[in-house]
Amino acid sequence: MPKHFYGHGKLLITGEYLVLDGALALAIPTQKGQKLTVTETTTPGITWEGLKESGEVWFTFHLNYNMFEQTQAANSENPEVRLLQILLAAQKLNPDFLKDQPNLKVTTQLEFHQKWGLGSSSTLIFMLAQWAEVDPYRLLELTFGGSGYDIACAGNDTPILYQITDSAPKVFQTNFYPEFSDQLFFVYLNKKQNSREAIVNYRKQPEERKKEAIQKISGITETLLTTDSIFSFNALIDTHERIIASVLNIPTVKQQLFPDFKGSIKSLGAWGGDFILATGGADAQEYFSAKGYTTILSFEEMIFKG
Repeated sequence: MPKHFYGHGKLLITGEYLVLDGALALAIPTQKGQKLTVTETTTPGITWEGLKESGEVWFTFHLNYNMFEQTQAANSENPEVRLLQILLAAQKLNPDFLKDQPNLKVTTQLEFHQKWGLGSSSTLIFMLAQWAEVDPYRLLELTFGGSGYDIACAGNDTPILYQITDSAPKVFQTNFYPEFSDQLFFVYLNKKQNSREAIVNYRKQPEERKKEAIQKISGITETLLTTDSIFSFNALIDTHERIIASVLNIPTVKQQLFPDFKGSIKSLGAWGGDFILATGGADAQEYFSAKGYTTILSFEEMIFKG
C-alpha cells in the first residue's frame, strides 16, 4: 500500500531571526503545503519525482543505493546530492530506515509556487522524518539547520507560539484570527531569499543588541494575540519592524521599497524577499498592484483553518 505524508507551509508573523536565540514567536501554518507519496516499484533503487504546484515535473532523478556510500556529508545546492544527504541523515537517526534497500517510487507535490518561500524544504524535512520515524527537529539540525518553527508549522493545524528554551523547541497551539483579518493581506515580493545566508548575517550582529530585542519582541508577540483593533495591530508591527531593523542594522522593507504606503508593512521570515504582511483595504491592495506586484493573497486565502 502507498504511504502518504503531508506538511503545511509556514509563515513567521513575529520573532524572525530572534527566535533562534529564545524570542517567543507567532507562526501560522498556511493552507497550502506539500504532499509526499511512497509506493513500491520494480525499478531498483529510488525513483524520485518532484511536482510543481501546476503538476508539471520540477525535477526527477534516480537514486541507487550504492550512491549512499559515495555521497559526502558537506552541504550542496545540487538537489540530488541534497536529497541524498537528507536520507543519509535520516538513516543516521534510524539505522533501520531503508535498511533493506527497497525499490521505491517517491513523489512530492507542492501546493504553492516553489519560489514563494512557504516551506518547500521544511515540509520535505517534516514528511521525510515521518516516513523514517525520526525526530523532525533532529533531522533539521543535521541538514538545513534553523530555528525549527517551520517544522512545527508543518505538523500543526492551528497558529502556534514557538520558543527555543534550553536548546529545545517548545510549541504551544494558539488562536490568531483577528476581527480585522479582512484588513490583512500578503504580498509576494518575488525576491527569493536564502534563509541560511540571512541567518549568517544575523549571527554577526552584536549580542547585547539581540538580548534587549528578544524581550521586546516576545512582549509584542504576546500582545498581538489579544489586540482587537487594526490601529493597535499596526502600531505593534511597526515597532516590531523597527526593532528587527536595529538588530540587523538595515532599513525596514517599507523604508526601502514602499515609503509612501499609508498602511503598515511587516517582513516575514528572511528580510528582503518572499512575502510581506500589509494592512489596509482594497485601496491598499491596489497600491501594490499598481507597482507590479501580481501575487496578493488575503488572510483568508493564505492561512490554514483547521
